[in-house]
Amino acid sequence: MATRQSAPSEPAAFASHRRSTRDIDSAKTQWREKLRDGTTVLIRPIQPSDTELERHFIEALSPESRRLRFLGQIGTPSPALLAQLTHPDAKRDVAFVALIAAGTIKREIGVARFSAQPDGRSCECAVTVSDDWRNRGLATLLMQHLIEVARRRGIESMYSIDAADNPAMDDLAAHLGFTCRPDPDNATQVVHTLDLKVATV
Repeated sequence: MATRQSAPSEPAAFASHRRSTRDIDSAKTQWREKLRDGTTVLIRPIQPSDTELERHFIEALSPESRRLRFLGQIGTPSPALLAQLTHPDAKRDVAFVALIAAGTIKREIGVARFSAQPDGRSCECAVTVSDDWRNRGLATLLMQHLIEVARRRGIESMYSIDAADNPAMDDLAAHLGFTCRPDPDNATQVVHTLDLKVATV
């Protein structure tokens, strides 16, 4: 797959710090956000044309980061996995990517997504940030957008299944108001849960 050579268009609506998520299904929905170090990133819904961006993003993660994200080791993601990640089901899935300019192209430095359960009352979420872009507040920003969309869709709770030896995720989850409990089906994992009916994030 070829590397994308052009940046996404930036409409006049970018003059505001954040756009409402009510038009999340629009291809033009996107935001500029400032990280703690002052860097500005572009956050928008993932698109089918992001396959190459997503592949480079996953391959650039450290082996440990890939293990924590996928709860197992992967190298080069398969075409089937990339298709799944870049073609979310509009009725139940949402995925946001964070992009920065890298020369004349855009580089993906973070992604957050959720997938709603069939009853529409809960959703499973995940967030991953490039190793060299951590500790700048990006994961929090991505999750805040994700949480807002979940609430707008009437989802009542959000959960994430994570490795028990992932203190960074424990800290992020606690910061966002998630509770943590052992995974009853796997002693090496924990389940973080956020009650969207009462949480204030």
